[in-house]
Amino acid sequence: MDASKPKADLLRYLQAARDTLLWKLDGLGEYDLRRPLTPTGTNLLGLVKHLASVELGYFGETFGRPSGEPMPWIADGADPNDDMWATADESREQIVELYRRAWRHSDATIEALPLDATGRVPWWPRERSEVTLHQILIHVIAEAHRHAGHADIVRELIDGAAGMRDGNTNLPSDEAAWWEEYRTHLESVAREAAGREWAGP
Repeated sequence: MDASKPKADLLRYLQAARDTLLWKLDGLGEYDLRRPLTPTGTNLLGLVKHLASVELGYFGETFGRPSGEPMPWIADGADPNDDMWATADESREQIVELYRRAWRHSDATIEALPLDATGRVPWWPRERSEVTLHQILIHVIAEAHRHAGHADIVRELIDGAAGMRDGNTNLPSDEAAWWEEYRTHLESVAREAAGREWAGP
């Protein structure tokens, strides 16, 4: 695919989010991959499972190109949020491979269709369910990067590991002492601002 074309640019941003999300799994055991670290249960392997489902739906059924992948967690009768966590019987390898198969299916759809190709999102309200491939690419890129950001925070809560992507953390320091001093400074500023809020101008 010609890297100078808009479609290739969009796919590059989508792949960056995909790669980042999987990087956040590196080095973790089964418990840490699944542990819910927010009040709403956000967990790393669940984010991967969710995004696999997202890609298979938006680049599959939307454009009349179903993948054939069984996804009982989003079928009629499934419990809410079943796509946001992995069961004890679903291994890391199974979920990651599902995500990679979703990539291949998505990429084939993106390659086969022009950006102005039209489709219909069956689970969207009828008045806005008619879409183009361009619109869906932007939608899925936004969702993938949003969840990659969630994964970044969850991973940091697990073991302190942080960074934008493998090979480029985009962080100003890797020294724990630097970050402790930085965090202490931010806490001080927050308390000062809160004091001014109550005291008035």
